[in-house]
Amino acid sequence: MKRKAFLKTLCGGVAAAALGGCKRQTLNEIRDMPPNIVIIFIDDMGYSDLKCFGSPDIETPNLDRMVSEGMRFTDFYVAQPVCGASRAALLTGCYPNRIGLHGAPSHTARHGLHAQEMTIGELVKQKGYATAHYGKWHQGHHKKFLPTRHGFDDYYGLPYSNDMWPFHPERPNAYPPLPLIEGEEIIEYNPDQSQLTTEYTRRSVEFIEKNKNRPFLLYLAHNMCHVPIFVSDKFKGKSKHGLYGDVVMEIDWSVGQVLAALKRLGIDEKTLVIFTSDNGPWLSYGDHAGSALPLREGKGTTWDGGVREPTIMRWPGVIPAGKECREPAMTIDILPTIAEITGTSLPDHIIDGRSILPLMRGARGAKSPQEAYYFYWNDGLEAVRKGRWKLHLSHNYRTLNGRKGGTGGMPVKYEYTKCGTELYDLVDDMREEHDVASEHPDIVRELEGMAEKFDRDLKANKREHGTV
Repeated sequence: MKRKAFLKTLCGGVAAAALGGCKRQTLNEIRDMPPNIVIIFIDDMGYSDLKCFGSPDIETPNLDRMVSEGMRFTDFYVAQPVCGASRAALLTGCYPNRIGLHGAPSHTARHGLHAQEMTIGELVKQKGYATAHYGKWHQGHHKKFLPTRHGFDDYYGLPYSNDMWPFHPERPNAYPPLPLIEGEEIIEYNPDQSQLTTEYTRRSVEFIEKNKNRPFLLYLAHNMCHVPIFVSDKFKGKSKHGLYGDVVMEIDWSVGQVLAALKRLGIDEKTLVIFTSDNGPWLSYGDHAGSALPLREGKGTTWDGGVREPTIMRWPGVIPAGKECREPAMTIDILPTIAEITGTSLPDHIIDGRSILPLMRGARGAKSPQEAYYFYWNDGLEAVRKGRWKLHLSHNYRTLNGRKGGTGGMPVKYEYTKCGTELYDLVDDMREEHDVASEHPDIVRELEGMAEKFDRDLKANKREHGTV
């Protein structure tokens, strides 16, 4: 399906709705009264898991409404298609390879986020924001790496992935009991994961209520839809898409609870809400995983199915309602955008992100602030996107090769294959099916040169992760 035709099918016309009556604010007006900020980060959600991004059978009314009242970003990316590295990019505005964090650190890791890095929490502390993080952290589980040491006043959640516990389907003896942390102390092991989405949501609403009269930043990072997937009784069996659909519906409920609290407290129009995911679906888990269709592949690959995420932003009076942004953007751009919005100072070391406020405001002719975006897997640079073009450098990647994934929480094994130097036109071929490198050798050479230079410069200016 052509990209334009596919996009027209999304949301069933939801994007045509509008809030109406909201006066657009100037940047000076925004900075005079900086907004509250809510970032909702989902785990392993597929590009088409939401109704407003093409899901045929999962109902997501709150996120659909968020689209109608805000902006849908159709070409929004993460920096690496894996949990820990992706979160590092969001928190710091840097490619994770620049700060020495890639992959998904487990309970054995002796490293984490370095104290020299500035997180979004530390950034807004310059303006006296209250800050909280509820959910998955994955930037190191030792105390010196926890959110409370990196700009967040309050923390409750899991320090790494929820499958890193004694009930892993393939490696039951590989992990110790899974810790649930409040502040900096372990309060429980192997918690009831069916209650995590509800509890994170409850704490988020309480935090909003407590700080309604001062600026705040809430980072709500759900463990779902990462396997093992769990859902509370209130959504069990509610979806036509089985347990995975139930999980997505509960996430949608959580978003609705947050939005309702903002409305009830009268702070709806002075709050920026950002919804996105850390990477694409874990396809080997089959019916316990989402769908990235029509994108290619999923989590663990730098094809768009692994790195392009369903993203929605809402801020009445600043972000126009019912609009769509097709310009490329990435999670590394969120921190510098918040800095521009709040009038705070960026750190004095290299930040890879650039403000996307003009895109968010729907400014006429606004373009991506980046010349290109770069996609790593572990230490290897595998792909680069510039405008409509995406170049894959020769690399190995995992695939199901047309096979179905597992059932009931038990994955199937991936196969590994190799791609050459391949060029794709993402405007006309969002599936990355038709390699056009031979038709555009000049573009291939240009992007190869950009990739080589960027990789060389990044490695020359790489910073170290923290260690214990």
